[in-house]
Amino acid sequence: MNRRTWIQRTGLGSLAMATTTKLWAVEKLELADKVWRQRLTEAQYYILRDEGTESPRSSPLNDEHRAGEYHCAGCDLPLFTSEMKYESGTGWPSFFTHIDEHLETKRDFKLIWPRTEYHCARCDGHQGHVFDDGPKPTGERWCNNGLALRFVPRAELESAT
Repeated sequence: MNRRTWIQRTGLGSLAMATTTKLWAVEKLELADKVWRQRLTEAQYYILRDEGTESPRSSPLNDEHRAGEYHCAGCDLPLFTSEMKYESGTGWPSFFTHIDEHLETKRDFKLIWPRTEYHCARCDGHQGHVFDDGPKPTGERWCNNGLALRFVPRAELESAT
């Protein structure tokens, strides 16, 4: 794999230099609500912009087993690779880690107990919640809404270079 391909696959091509404490930071994408409503389906808008949750076992991505990447459905930033995905049995696409610097977290108090919600670092689109009941090596379960993702097969990624 050449340097250009690696940069494109990891999303570094869309990154900008940040402060001295971080080598890179994702460049933010801010769009008016009207633009988000035009860009997303009603169901995607509910998940990504209103921090909704889709029904378990409703996403075709649960059964996606090809090699590739999972991108944010709002802005196309790569968030996960197929090597990070595993079958959690929860009914949502789950990953044991994510692409560094491409997700941000915050505390969510919508239920009785606090949870850690995560969202796309570029467009701030809600993706899901992270839990500490995942497999090794991280012990984390990044539980994602399928409607918040777009799967890009490896063959498509390679043909784009």
